[in-house]
Amino acid sequence: MQTRDAIRLAEDKELDLVKINATSNPPVCKIMDYGKYKFDKQKSEKEAKKNQKTTEMKEIWLSMNIGQHDIETKVKAAQKFIVNGDKVKVALRMKGRQQAHSRIGVDVMHRFFELVKEVAQKEKEPSTEGRQIIMIIAPIKK
Repeated sequence: MQTRDAIRLAEDKELDLVKINATSNPPVCKIMDYGKYKFDKQKSEKEAKKNQKTTEMKEIWLSMNIGQHDIETKVKAAQKFIVNGDKVKVALRMKGRQQAHSRIGVDVMHRFFELVKEVAQKEKEPSTEGRQIIMIIAPIKK
């Protein structure tokens, strides 16, 4: 169909002539209400965005010589975050001579994970990064 005939046909129906595939020969067009199409597309995108679950990264700090009660308190906080669907970054900062004994910090991290392993999985193993030891735990995937 000629372009001017297609435009005239769209104007008669009070609709828009929209190019679907401009690169083909001849170009493919469609007669439609473009304003309604854009509105419906925005509405569906907004609905899809509403149904998305964004995961946050929460952070918990430990120390090399943390007591049993303190670690249990931190475990409760981590479990609360994980049940809500958030990831948890467990960090341990080493000070002074503690840097020479980083294996003790890694042991603290493993002890922490043993207490949360029924609701969490390790996403990143404990690793030393400068003066910190970092581990990331996430909810168990169903």
